[in-house]
Amino acid sequence: MVVVAASAGGLAALARILSALPATFSLPVAVVQHVDPNHQSMVADILARRTHLRVKEASSGDLLLPGAVYVAPAGQHMLIGAGLRVQLSRTDPVHFLRPSADHLFESAAKICGPIIGVILTGTGTDGAAGVEAIKAAGGTVIAQDEASSEFFGMPHAAIGTGVVDFVLPLDSIGPALVTLTQRAE
Repeated sequence: MVVVAASAGGLAALARILSALPATFSLPVAVVQHVDPNHQSMVADILARRTHLRVKEASSGDLLLPGAVYVAPAGQHMLIGAGLRVQLSRTDPVHFLRPSADHLFESAAKICGPIIGVILTGTGTDGAAGVEAIKAAGGTVIAQDEASSEFFGMPHAAIGTGVVDFVLPLDSIGPALVTLTQRAE
């Protein structure tokens, strides 16, 4: 499983990464993109036009399938539950955010064990605790580098934990995901 978090500047970054993944990508991808909870999110629709993978806004109970991308709905936390099923929640915001990357990353690491976590451009520190959970479960963590980040807050916070395996330019992240998944197969 791959989990990805982005905030400010993240939509374009997500589109570039997903466009680099082949239609045969062998893992499910769960995405938290911070958006205004007061407006309907178009993130899934926009990303669907940029990738060969199936993209949908996640619903509670969705079974995470290989080669599909699940986007957290605006204003709801997305967690991964037993049997690789999506659980949505309106519990309190984390770091003033809902959805929270930390919730997604921590739940996915707990259920799936070794996963791949990606922190992209964005402000704040969301995802830093989550990457520690991923690493503790034997996973791999990638952070976007400063030069290619529109906002370096989230990647910087993740890198500051000391558990990030790869700090990569945006255009290298998609190919790295392909390589890492091929190595795991």
